[in-house]
Amino acid sequence: MTFIYFVFVLGVVVCVHEFGHFLFAKKAGIYVYEFSIGMGPKLFQWHRKEDETTYSIRLFPIGGYVRMAGEEVELDKDIPEEKRMQAKTWWQKFWTIIAGVLFNFILAFLIFVIVAWIAGTPQTKPVIYETLKDSPAYDTHLQKGDQILKIDSTKIYSLDHFLVEFQVRNGKEMNLLVEHENGTKESIKIKPEKKVVDDVETYQYGFSLDNSTKRNFWTAISYGFTKIISLFHQMILIIFYLCTGAIGIDSLAGPIGIFNVVSESAKAGLINVIYLIGFLSVNVGFINLLPIPAFDGGRLLFLVIEKITKKPLKPETENMIHAVGFILLMLLMIVITWNDITRLFR
Repeated sequence: MTFIYFVFVLGVVVCVHEFGHFLFAKKAGIYVYEFSIGMGPKLFQWHRKEDETTYSIRLFPIGGYVRMAGEEVELDKDIPEEKRMQAKTWWQKFWTIIAGVLFNFILAFLIFVIVAWIAGTPQTKPVIYETLKDSPAYDTHLQKGDQILKIDSTKIYSLDHFLVEFQVRNGKEMNLLVEHENGTKESIKIKPEKKVVDDVETYQYGFSLDNSTKRNFWTAISYGFTKIISLFHQMILIIFYLCTGAIGIDSLAGPIGIFNVVSESAKAGLINVIYLIGFLSVNVGFINLLPIPAFDGGRLLFLVIEKITKKPLKPETENMIHAVGFILLMLLMIVITWNDITRLFR
């Protein structure tokens, strides 16, 4: 069942992303060779009489693609020039490239709203729920209902933001600026205690956060927007901290890591699996916006350069750059997957 959930989760995220590209490519009149869900060898394919596109399902459910005229020059000899990507207007190319990301964000928004409406809208701010007896936080002035405004000198904007900043500082003394329910603000220092649980060193601060929910349709609508912005901000921070070395590459997850997350979500119920689709959809949308060759963001970067210089890059050159980027991406995926495997045996 976990494998079925895994295929379902990734399948929905990838399918929605690629359908965005496909829909806008067709609307722009671009010749589409293939719409594929999955990577690797084909499991099966079909072809509609009124359509030139081959639709396929491939073996590995970790990606997908829409192959269009203009992306592989050697295949385009028999395709009319007006049906190639390069022949389209700048805006047609822009919307075809960005559509996958937009569809991912739309999917995430709908899922977050529906889940929040059904299961209740969760807290989006870091609010103290309780302190544990005989813990570092217990002897401070932390109170139930306190909202964390800052960690050290860093202003905290959301619960997701707090979690990243907390991870970066985990094990260190933290100076929390909190706002009590009566409106007063107080600076509170907490030095964690080192604990050993099952031969693993952990640090205990001794407070938990509020995870209560509210059931209200309009609150759920607001949550849909707020959660996407919050996750987007969180991922920008993660990229920043990866570059500075504050967070290691072993904190990233590949297919095996995602499989484990799906497994845990499935144990908690179907609603959690649905929520995970929204979470991963934001992740896929964000990653594809990065200005890196082989990602949609890399193609957008070349498109912006074309707009500025008034001169498009040769298709052969752009395709070669994307090919190199794809190889580097696969090498990174191998490293991340290796980290996923080693985590299983810790």
